[in-house]
Amino acid sequence: MKKGKLLATLLCSASMVMGSMVPAVPAMADAMKVVTLGADLSDAQKNTMLKYFKVDSNQAQIIYVTNQDERDHLSAYVPLEQIGTRTVSCAYVKPTTSGGIKVRTANLNWVTCNMIASSLSTSGVTNCEVVAACPFEVSGTGALTGIQMAYETASGQKLDETKKEIATEEMVVTGNLADSVGQNDATTVINQAKMQVIADNVQNADDIYNIVVNISNNNNISLSDDEINTIVNLLKQIAEQDYDYSEMQETLERVNDNVTGQADESADSSEEDPDSIVDNVDQSALGDNVIESSTEDPGLAEEIGATDGSSDENWEEFPAGDETDESTDGSIDESTDENTDGDISEVGGTDSSDEITDVSQLATDFLDDDAKAKFDQAKTFCKGEYEGDEDALYEAMGADAASTVTLDSDTANKLSIKVLQKYLGILGNGAVSYETDGTEKYMTPELNMLDKELKKLFGIDVIDDGTSSDGVDILGDAVSSEDKETLYTDTMKFFEKLYGEATDTYDSTDGSGDVIVDDSAADEVGDASSDEEIPAEDSEE
Repeated sequence: MKKGKLLATLLCSASMVMGSMVPAVPAMADAMKVVTLGADLSDAQKNTMLKYFKVDSNQAQIIYVTNQDERDHLSAYVPLEQIGTRTVSCAYVKPTTSGGIKVRTANLNWVTCNMIASSLSTSGVTNCEVVAACPFEVSGTGALTGIQMAYETASGQKLDETKKEIATEEMVVTGNLADSVGQNDATTVINQAKMQVIADNVQNADDIYNIVVNISNNNNISLSDDEINTIVNLLKQIAEQDYDYSEMQETLERVNDNVTGQADESADSSEEDPDSIVDNVDQSALGDNVIESSTEDPGLAEEIGATDGSSDENWEEFPAGDETDESTDGSIDESTDENTDGDISEVGGTDSSDEITDVSQLATDFLDDDAKAKFDQAKTFCKGEYEGDEDALYEAMGADAASTVTLDSDTANKLSIKVLQKYLGILGNGAVSYETDGTEKYMTPELNMLDKELKKLFGIDVIDDGTSSDGVDILGDAVSSEDKETLYTDTMKFFEKLYGEATDTYDSTDGSGDVIVDDSAADEVGDASSDEEIPAEDSEE
């Protein structure tokens, strides 16, 4: 993962980062358990998370985490425009007296339970149970910081600041490595090397280098020189701390067994601790198609693979589709249940796109009021432009609007669903991790993301030889190239109007003919990262 993207993804679970940490109520009946809820979740979503955790205000201390809390803790490391304005992820933490560190995750698609457990041990935590989750999918890279803070609140013990910083760096290094070798292999190298360095009290840099090389060779993991040196630098910092390996051993050995496939799966649910928060969650609360992982149940879900890091447009919170090994080509495929192109089926918890037959099935309860209003206008436009409803088109674009392309009802319906899914994904939690690349036409991240995504959907994203760069084109041969271009242009005109921007395709006016934003705004897109230029719905965690 490129550095800019990594910084962006650090925010995906930053709702667990606690600054002022004002409790919702006074000390609870069980002060040894702490739940953090993202302040920007809707009341229904907060209740959903409490249902998933199987707790209420009488069973755990509940803390609402604000975006200001997030900024207070992350602004020294992450640009404010990347921190964003919304905080949505949640955690449930219970310190224990034995058993090591046990972690369960739900709807975290980049960070795994094993990555969290290993890094948390570096923080100085010895025994603890953690459930890190979100009502919809996020990457999860920022989870560690919030969990550390929740642990301090629940245990009443302050963790060493240096160890917490090293633990955060460990998560970053592991995540970067996972982008090239995969999550399990990345965790294997870091975890095994850390075990050997701490257990044998290895301090010499050359010795640490040899340990990393030997471990990678023994596990058939190919590392570049830069990756090896980065790991060595991390381990040198770890070696300088006063870790007691006997206190970390249980956790690190469990993580190693999980990621190397040696975990003993003979232990079944009959051995679950009825008081364990990791073993006792309401899996039905988050609906279907939830990504879950657990250090105590390696078979709970297959760890998702890492991206190959080759794409400059791989948005962690809203992957651009065919840019990861797991993605399909983004087409509407009636024959498969696997659609991992970053649609709202992965972001907002709806069913997969091939199960959706009408736009009314798209879930929008996770949107705030402003985002919901924008989505409703987009839905009206799609009904008018693609499905030929003149009244809807007039409502969306004005009395002079006219639809010039006729689509059959099935194609129009599929196109409406696909465009709205893309837009929902961006509204939900996509724009927070958008990174400029110098090709932008717009000031607003949403518009730049839509521009690229819609070109793919309409089959006009071409490269030098005139062929599609990714082969998506859900309209296929049934619609002419000219009509695809018209549909794309009309669609972008609508979104430009919606966000009050103007380019060569559309002059946004207030209805009296006065231009609201002139074409020169597009030339300033390089400055679009400043805080005041990013609307509230652009960012999430």
